[in-house]
Amino acid sequence: MVSRSYMEFAPSHKAAPGPSCKRIGDVPADERFEVSIYLKPRNNEGGAARQSADPRADLASRRTAQHADDFKLIQDFAKDHGLSVVATEPAKRLVRLGGTAAQFQAAFQTKLGHYHDGKRTFRGRSGALKLPAELHPVVESVLGLDSRPAAQPRLVFQPAAQVSASFMPNDVARLYAFPTSVTGKGQCIALIELGGGFTPSDTTTAFRAMGLSPPTVLAVSVDGGQNTPTPDDGADGEVALDIQVAGGGAPGARIAVYFAPNTDAGFVDAITSAVHDTTNKPSVVSISWGSAESNWTQQALQTMNTALQDASTVNVSVFCASGDNLSTDGVNDGRAHVDFPASSPWAIGCGGTSISVSGAAISSETVWNDGSTGSGGGISDVFPVPSFQQNASLPPSVNDGQTRRGVPDIAGDAAPSTGYRVVVNGRTEVVGGTSAVAPLWAGLAALINEGATTPVGFFLPFVYANPTLLRQITQGNNIPSGGSIGYQAGPGWNACTGLGVPNGESLFVALRQGR
Repeated sequence: MVSRSYMEFAPSHKAAPGPSCKRIGDVPADERFEVSIYLKPRNNEGGAARQSADPRADLASRRTAQHADDFKLIQDFAKDHGLSVVATEPAKRLVRLGGTAAQFQAAFQTKLGHYHDGKRTFRGRSGALKLPAELHPVVESVLGLDSRPAAQPRLVFQPAAQVSASFMPNDVARLYAFPTSVTGKGQCIALIELGGGFTPSDTTTAFRAMGLSPPTVLAVSVDGGQNTPTPDDGADGEVALDIQVAGGGAPGARIAVYFAPNTDAGFVDAITSAVHDTTNKPSVVSISWGSAESNWTQQALQTMNTALQDASTVNVSVFCASGDNLSTDGVNDGRAHVDFPASSPWAIGCGGTSISVSGAAISSETVWNDGSTGSGGGISDVFPVPSFQQNASLPPSVNDGQTRRGVPDIAGDAAPSTGYRVVVNGRTEVVGGTSAVAPLWAGLAALINEGATTPVGFFLPFVYANPTLLRQITQGNNIPSGGSIGYQAGPGWNACTGLGVPNGESLFVALRQGR
């Protein structure tokens, strides 16, 4: 083995599993698993969408050349520690390594333990990893050593007795004036799922109820994740909601569902698999899973952020739910929190509203706030103000008075009391949550892409410059009941519903003409 000078890799620092998790013991030395190593992007790789007949191929070609020496460093490091190189994927800047717990612990100078959180057993670690000095300039993240759950689905089931109104997904699309001259034909919508599964019979039943032909739905395995329907698991509801809302909005689009383990590595690998998929070639990605920014390591935040930047580079729009726990995002520390990846400056964050309908039109619409659940949103603790929000009159953070990236960007119906009728495990359920808003907007983007010369990709700079393309939501707040921390809606951009809800036909006309 080559003697190497090791240094602490600070971005990898991770807190030990919380007090609710019981440590069972050390991970057996011979336990085998895989780890994802992402390389830092080069400065000249680009971040804006490129006008190219095949931007994915262009990016892959550039990175193959730019990172050749970096990949060699990782491969030599792996060989020194007896680790196998499972895959080298230049487009993603990714090397997948396989090996035993003993080999990985020696390679990254860490200690792994098995923990149980009351539901599952996972690998955990604490502190920072260490890397050889020569790898620090090229490695962005080392993901997968720790397999604790990374995110939660952003949906809320509504008890039948508390439903004031419910809608078929395509009815909601009509309420927001989605264009009817297109169906999303020729487009592929990617859905990121970190658990659960779907059954073709549920899809068939749901689309027949909407008066639509069932779409083509493909399951794509990432890191061993599988389409595994599990009754009584809320993740099945998430998968069904995503498929049926996206397909209800764009009934002619194909849907590719990327199933990955609910880990930081699985989450990032699912996004990069969708963004760089040269077989299904999705033009839109919908993500209805997330967690508060404070729950992520610096390296996981950074790598997911650059993965979303890659999406912009290859003209893929990514819609992310902003969370269902109002201004706290479910963190009970007396501070406001925003959800990630919705807070990424390369994501299109999706907040939630509550609608009242008269006849076939929305008669009023306010911020979704049921007291303990409602639209997530606020000011990021991590990301600075992106260029497209410079003129958005962002409020100061209620945490420290500073102004940074504002969340969400856009919104749509999310209140469970005015929720979506979805077929899950053979039953019709009423479901809400910002989980519904991401696939709703993904369906609209697929419609626009069908009518556009070039996919609209990351269109936030355009809509922030043309906010009248959306309908503002000016009433309500995302302050939890009995609390005082949060944000008010109002004219212009706000930290509950962003720029507002879609006027589908207006967006279609404006965006298909190019950004």
